[in-house]
Amino acid sequence: MAEITAGMVKELRERTDAPMMDCKKALTEAEGDMTRAEEILRVRFGNKASKAAGRVAAEGTVGISISADGKTGAMIEVNSETDFCAKNEDFLKFVSELAGIVANSNAADISSASALAMRGATVEETRAQLVGKIGENITPRRFVKINAKGKLASYVHGSKIGVLVDLVGGDDALAKDIAMHIAAAKPKSLDASGIDSSLIEAERRVAIEKAKEAGKPEAMLEKIADGTVQKFLKEVTLLSQVFVKDDKMTIEQLLKSKNASIASFTMYTVGEGIEKAVVDYAAEVAAAAKV
Repeated sequence: MAEITAGMVKELRERTDAPMMDCKKALTEAEGDMTRAEEILRVRFGNKASKAAGRVAAEGTVGISISADGKTGAMIEVNSETDFCAKNEDFLKFVSELAGIVANSNAADISSASALAMRGATVEETRAQLVGKIGENITPRRFVKINAKGKLASYVHGSKIGVLVDLVGGDDALAKDIAMHIAAAKPKSLDASGIDSSLIEAERRVAIEKAKEAGKPEAMLEKIADGTVQKFLKEVTLLSQVFVKDDKMTIEQLLKSKNASIASFTMYTVGEGIEKAVVDYAAEVAAAAKV
């Protein structure tokens, strides 16, 4: 049997908000498999057991640059240590410029983007100068470049959520509505084909376990699981989502009414998947006192 460490229990606790003892029991039952343990807790406590997994700790902002004809564009996320830095005028100017530089380059990743020319130096040299001026670490994290099949549209919500959409057909008003909807509804993909099969299987397993605990007949389990998966897909795929501005139609129906389609979309949430280190000041003071 796999050893269940305090660190594993702490990680599962942070992911799920479930009580410590329940986290330990779930890890023991799952033989140390973190993903399986999270599923066990979801069966026990419902979807709230996954809410902490999406917590964002890093600061920063999203920058977007789109060509005048809407045919090419880029979106970049740049992280900072504090929200104070993320609102700094020099920091915001750096992010905006960097988005434009990346959009007009052949950079394939952050590493190659760091070597691009910027303000008579390289992006990396400019970044280092800004770090020295502001006094915080600044890190370009990721970017996406799109050569549109239609026309690009964007939306940035509070500098923390950025959306880039390639809309074929329709008009600017529709493009803005779609981009704003994506920021609000946070779809995982355009349709079911873009959803990782492991996510679907996880939903199916959780549904079956919940049905078993509720005493549902064995013959109904697969049907219940199918219904749960379909509900899940409607919630996380853009075309199936109900339009945030009109709950009587889906995004797919909205697009059809405007004779339009979506070629692709990308959404960035600043700090998504990054956990900021938790500083135990009491422990630091105690350690310093021993020196």
